[in-house]
Amino acid sequence: MDALEVRDLEKDYGKFRAVKGITFSVKEGEIFGLIGPNAAGKTTTLRVISTLLQVTAGHVKVLGFDVVDQAEEVRRRISYLPEDAGAYKDLKGEAYLRFIASFFRDQHDIEQMLARGRAISDLGDRLNDKVDTYSKGMTRRLLVARALMVEPRLAILDEPTSGLDVLNAKEIRRIIKDYVESGAAVVLSSHNMLEVEFMCDRIALISEGLIVEAGTPAGLKEKYGAANIEEVFAAVVS
Repeated sequence: MDALEVRDLEKDYGKFRAVKGITFSVKEGEIFGLIGPNAAGKTTTLRVISTLLQVTAGHVKVLGFDVVDQAEEVRRRISYLPEDAGAYKDLKGEAYLRFIASFFRDQHDIEQMLARGRAISDLGDRLNDKVDTYSKGMTRRLLVARALMVEPRLAILDEPTSGLDVLNAKEIRRIIKDYVESGAAVVLSSHNMLEVEFMCDRIALISEGLIVEAGTPAGLKEKYGAANIEEVFAAVVS
């Protein structure tokens, strides 16, 4: 069974069609990159998968569950980290993770979940400090821990390393790659083409609401005679 199946997905905002009949699937144990320029339809697609937006036409299934008719079952199996996600700055890091864990008390042992969150964040004693004292890198690590500690079978990560320095970005990439070894799947959106090439097993390029190319990083580079995915992106989108 695919972790994610998107078939002929359309999404309208009034008279504007943001997503125009896209189709793709994501396997379990795979990191799948959904990339494209601004306003291409990436975030809309991620929000539909996350059950935050309604489908206009087509269908989306997560582990066989329909995002419209079985939204609650989908939410039990996913985690979504938006690009602009934030944490409650007046809470300590540990308290923030515990607060998030409390929403899943019927599915998981909270203390085990917190232990995973501590390990993923790797913030050590800084979890005893308020979030408003954290650097951007520390906050992002806390948020990635929040997204993965619940052990989603599908993690949807929008720009997970946005704005981070090299070392913090490298650490978050490691965390994500380690996580999929459990058999979970990740849908990753990023403007960092080198990051996409390094992390993703397969990629779909979306432009103006349409998927205009898809394949493995190696296959796409060969097809376009490109040295890297950034060159493929430029050739396809332009």
